[in-house]
Amino acid sequence: MDKVFEPLLTPWKIGNLEIKNRIVMTSMGGTDLFGWMERNHFDKAGADFILEVARNNVGLILPGCQPVYNPMFGQWLHKNKKMYQDLADWMPEFHKTGAKLFVQLTAGFGRSFTISPMMEMLYTNKALRVLSKPFMDLDKITASASPSPNRWSDKVPSRELTKEEIHEYVVSFGKCARLLKEAGVDGVEVHAVHEGYLLDQFTLPYVNKRDDEYGGSFENRYRFAVEIVREIKENCGKDFPVSLRYSVISKTRGFRQGALPGEDYDEVGRDFEESKRAAKYLQDAGYDMLNCDNGTYDAWYWAHPPIYMPENCNLSDAEELKKYVDIPVVCAGKLNPEVAAEEIAAGKLDGAGFARQFLADPEWITKLINDEEDDIRPCIQCHNGCFNMCSYKGVPNDQDLSDSLHLARCAINAETMQKNKHFIRPVKHSKKVIIIGGGIGGMEAARVLKLRGHEPVIYEKSDRLGGTFIAASAESYKGNMRALLYWYRRQMDILGIEVHLNTEVTNVKEFGKSDIIIATGSKPKVLGHVPGHELMIEATDFLLGKEVGQKVAIVGGGLSGCEIAYELALCGKEPVIIEMKEDIIAQKGVCLANSSYLREWFDLYKVPVYLESLVKEIWEDCIVCTDKDGKEFTIECDSVISSIGYIPNPVVPENERESNMDYVGDCKEVGNLRTVIWRAYEVAMRI
Repeated sequence: MDKVFEPLLTPWKIGNLEIKNRIVMTSMGGTDLFGWMERNHFDKAGADFILEVARNNVGLILPGCQPVYNPMFGQWLHKNKKMYQDLADWMPEFHKTGAKLFVQLTAGFGRSFTISPMMEMLYTNKALRVLSKPFMDLDKITASASPSPNRWSDKVPSRELTKEEIHEYVVSFGKCARLLKEAGVDGVEVHAVHEGYLLDQFTLPYVNKRDDEYGGSFENRYRFAVEIVREIKENCGKDFPVSLRYSVISKTRGFRQGALPGEDYDEVGRDFEESKRAAKYLQDAGYDMLNCDNGTYDAWYWAHPPIYMPENCNLSDAEELKKYVDIPVVCAGKLNPEVAAEEIAAGKLDGAGFARQFLADPEWITKLINDEEDDIRPCIQCHNGCFNMCSYKGVPNDQDLSDSLHLARCAINAETMQKNKHFIRPVKHSKKVIIIGGGIGGMEAARVLKLRGHEPVIYEKSDRLGGTFIAASAESYKGNMRALLYWYRRQMDILGIEVHLNTEVTNVKEFGKSDIIIATGSKPKVLGHVPGHELMIEATDFLLGKEVGQKVAIVGGGLSGCEIAYELALCGKEPVIIEMKEDIIAQKGVCLANSSYLREWFDLYKVPVYLESLVKEIWEDCIVCTDKDGKEFTIECDSVISSIGYIPNPVVPENERESNMDYVGDCKEVGNLRTVIWRAYEVAMRI
């Protein structure tokens, strides 16, 4: 291992509990031990993932948060005793790894609870609201410190939580913690004075307008969190460690309004002056560790940093906070392991928190230790698989139910939390399998085929492997995506996969009866009906290096078009976005943490966005559009980039498909990286 990482492997203590190293896997929804948004039970899939991470040299592991009151079916977590016994039976196997386990308990979501269109229907229809109450009591689930708007929906407002309900939560925290301790768990983490969840909503002045003992003064706003830790200590003893998930600064301008890095704004939540006082106050109340980042659901990109956020985005605030407390401080949020090691060695930080990198590669710490950094599959902060709750104008949460119930999957690792259906099954008889197209889909299929024992052969018409992902990863801020492309190319070399570059296949019959996987991707849509369309620069051409002028109109405000606009602005150009829908990035699969960053960035830096607008004509020096009322307007510009989407481009059309052929990636159906990789894995497993 590179010596720079050695500080990460030094022991430390939380209270009297020694942790073998400084690496902390922080909690992620979906990695739960007692199930997620379902009837509580000991979750074997969650336990298997936790155990895999523990076996790969992680010091402290925090599974996904467990609501003490289950939003689904209204169960109190302390009432199902059997699952605690199942946990107790499993804990000895976990402790063989030398890791420690803290289970994260939460009071719930309050106004941050993710509302779907179906939930809006259940709430707004009085009859359905009554009928749905036994399995989804939205009135209780969304209750907050004070009446307030839901983060996702205008149709499901939050009422004020009663004092009796607060007391119920406090008591349940104590009972759950005691059962966890008796099951052999090493500690608990309270979630959270963090990210604008229910407990945090009580602390934040812009949400909490109460005039009783839980509102108003500093002490009153933090009373709920204080009562919880005292209840846990009363039930479990003062030496039982209790961590607190804690947002140092809220980074919030108002309801549904975050504050971007470097933005000058007025904080409506917790500023640093209050934070340093609160941290000491919470420490003195009994908390033994602060597990830190920043943000709220209104500023979600701080707690769930997309690829646009800077590395180590929460580190400086966590380190400054450490000066005001005597308990350990952990920081998470796009943390660079090398930087974390340096800060730990300097005494500025106690533990390094990482989350979604474990979904991409549960073995990454072991690979770091074994000098195998090049073999680490990198997280690209896309949230396509793990947390793809998306929202745009008129739609609260456009997410498939299967995704709502199955978080913590990974777009780039089909096996994560899905080993019941995605696992390498060796073959009895090896076959030669032809793969036409060397993009990500083709390479993933080849990788899985080779691991199973087949002999894949890739034919790629260009001089490089990568396909459209070469362009998709070209923007300056997409270093992790380029690292993923490098990882795939390296896997082809390591596995010894036969690759033919500069070889275009136009006649698949030359391969006889061999199994054939077609992975030829897609081709751009063209506005052929628009006069002057030939003057447009296709998005991939721009990304691959084609020059543009100073003021650039981007036709298409989906994710690709908006990322191009963001890149142009970062490079000092003047982008203008033209989008036919009611909102930019109005597409399923793009997490609100990602899309809200771009929307707010464009707003802050005054990037013009024309919604509900259509292109009418394109000229050398301008683009002519019409608005939703048919009114014509002209935008002066030096260049026009087309980013209106793609259509499948299979070398063999579907209607000519033969029994020995299958399709992966965008040549079957245009999607995102997750759909490409998961289908490639599944097709490769069928052969």
